[in-house]
Amino acid sequence: MQAMDLRWNFEFGVRVSIPLPDGSTLDPERMLFETLAEEFGLSPGDFGREFSTGRERFRVAGIDPRRPKYPISATRIPDGKGYKFTAENVALLLKAARKDVSPKR
Repeated sequence: MQAMDLRWNFEFGVRVSIPLPDGSTLDPERMLFETLAEEFGLSPGDFGREFSTGRERFRVAGIDPRRPKYPISATRIPDGKGYKFTAENVALLLKAARKDVSPKR
């Protein structure tokens, strides 16, 4: 068997969007999130919500049940880089974000 140079990798993917009657497209990430959110202590409406870790802002982008420790995917708002979070941490950060925007008396 010959030695192989495995330093380079190329992956190709295709995503097809299905248009709905109202003109929007079907988002499989959103559908999966809405289906599984409550199992992870989140609300189906949390998809796309923004939260802050104190230094940086993120947007909830998906959920991956195959990652039990860090199932929540989020994108950093300034540059779109993807990050993984625990469901508990995201739930707490979203709750804090809700308090920040609630009307003050």
